[in-house]
Amino acid sequence: MPASAYKTYQQNSILTATPGELTLMLYNGCIKFIRQAKIAITEKNIEDKNKYLQKAQDIIRELMVTLDQKQQVAQSMMQMYDYMNRRLIEANIKNDLKILNEVEGLVTEFRDTWKQVIEITQKNQPKRDHA
Repeated sequence: MPASAYKTYQQNSILTATPGELTLMLYNGCIKFIRQAKIAITEKNIEDKNKYLQKAQDIIRELMVTLDQKQQVAQSMMQMYDYMNRRLIEANIKNDLKILNEVEGLVTEFRDTWKQVIEITQKNQPKRDHA
């Protein structure tokens, strides 16, 4: 029973999240899958490594697709996402932990910056009265 309650909570979190929070969830998911792939490499579990890296790539591709091309920063973000995606492919082929550490660092930087943007945006939004 608790497992299904947690799954319901997770689903509701996703359904009620703002676009900014969803992006944050994607970054966190990507980091999680990269870390799981690193464990799989050290355990020489090639099947799991491949599965987790493909999931991380899926997230990077989703971030690429949802990038707002009207924003000035979108061009450089797209190039970084493309770079990270190519590096994940290379890490998968070579079983390279160094590459995964590099990509994890980049995704973490994006995530931390995005988190700051959300916090600043929330601070600057006018307070709503619940009267």
